[in-house]
Amino acid sequence: RYKNRSMPRFRPTARLLVLDPAGRILLFSAIDPLGQVWFTPGGGVHRGESLEGAAARELAEETGHIRAEADIGPVVATCAGLWATEDGLTFFGADSFFLVRVTEPWVDTGGQEALERSVITGHRWWTTAELRATNDKIVPNGLADLVDCLLRAGVPATPVRLAWNS
Repeated sequence: RYKNRSMPRFRPTARLLVLDPAGRILLFSAIDPLGQVWFTPGGGVHRGESLEGAAARELAEETGHIRAEADIGPVVATCAGLWATEDGLTFFGADSFFLVRVTEPWVDTGGQEALERSVITGHRWWTTAELRATNDKIVPNGLADLVDCLLRAGVPATPVRLAWNS
């Protein structure tokens, strides 16, 4: 159990950049104090789990798309920074993003955990032009440019470093 409330707790996550054949990215929505926010599927890495294992698990739970851990591929982007919960816990989040291409733009949210179902308000497939045009908050920062780069050039030789959303 986490007892020291003043020291940030490390929280690695596996995030998914799920692209359909039209090059649209799947994002989930939630409401935060500043309004609607859109974010990639994914979540925390369990103790003893690899990043790729967490990515495969989160992909199946949150979207219904199944991939073997070996088929997840390399990390294509990262970002990290501090965030706090409403009850005062501070975390150092370390997000690793994986590119997943799907053959059909469908989503099955039946495997989502209760907390996910309580927070997520919907999902949508976005073009990069729509990401750039929206007034809604998009997480992570720079997502439209990253998706454009992935569509144009494929998986980068080293992960792209994204700015942390504060």
